[in-house]
Amino acid sequence: MNTDLTRVPLRGKGGAFHVVVESPQGSSVKLKYEPELGAFTVSKPLVHGLIYPFDWGFVPSTLAPDGDPLDALVYWDQSTYPGVVLPCRALGVLKVDEKKKRGGGRQRNDRLLVVPTIAARAENLGDLKDLSSRERAELAHFFTAAVAFADKDVRILGWEGSAVAERMVEEAAAEFEKKNPR
Repeated sequence: MNTDLTRVPLRGKGGAFHVVVESPQGSSVKLKYEPELGAFTVSKPLVHGLIYPFDWGFVPSTLAPDGDPLDALVYWDQSTYPGVVLPCRALGVLKVDEKKKRGGGRQRNDRLLVVPTIAARAENLGDLKDLSSRERAELAHFFTAAVAFADKDVRILGWEGSAVAERMVEEAAAEFEKKNPR
C-alpha cells in the first residue's frame, strides 16, 4: 500500500500539527517527497559547505501559495530521517517571496519555524522572540545561501511570531480542503 505523505492528517494528539521530514539535519542535499512515486528524490545538492541546520520538511494537508504544502524547519537538537512525522507547534514564520516557477512575477514561499512537542529541551521556546536576533539572522541567511545558484531571486521580508504562523497553517489547510474535498 502506497501512503501519500502529503495527505497525512494535519493535526494529531493534543492539537499539534504534523511535519513530515524531507531533509534531515546535517544533509547536504535537498530531498523532496514525490507523491506520484511514493518516494523521496534528490531535488538538488546544496552549495559546498552548506548543510541543513535542522530537519526540513512540510506540513501535510496544507496548500501554500506556491502550490506545495507549507515548508517547515524543525528547530531542535535532534536529527531524524526522511518520512518521519513529527507533532509540532509553531515558533514563527520567515516571510519570503521569490520568482515564480512559471509565468513570471513573484510569489510567496514562507518558511515556518516549528519545534516538536516532544522536544523536552525546547519547552522554554514559545515564540520567535525566544530566539536571539543572531539566530534568526543565521536562519534567514541559510535560506538565501541554499538557493544562491538557483534562479529564484529570494527576498527575505521579515519574521512573524507564532500566532501568525498558526494562522498560516489554518489558512493553508483550508486551501488544501478546497482543492481536495473529502
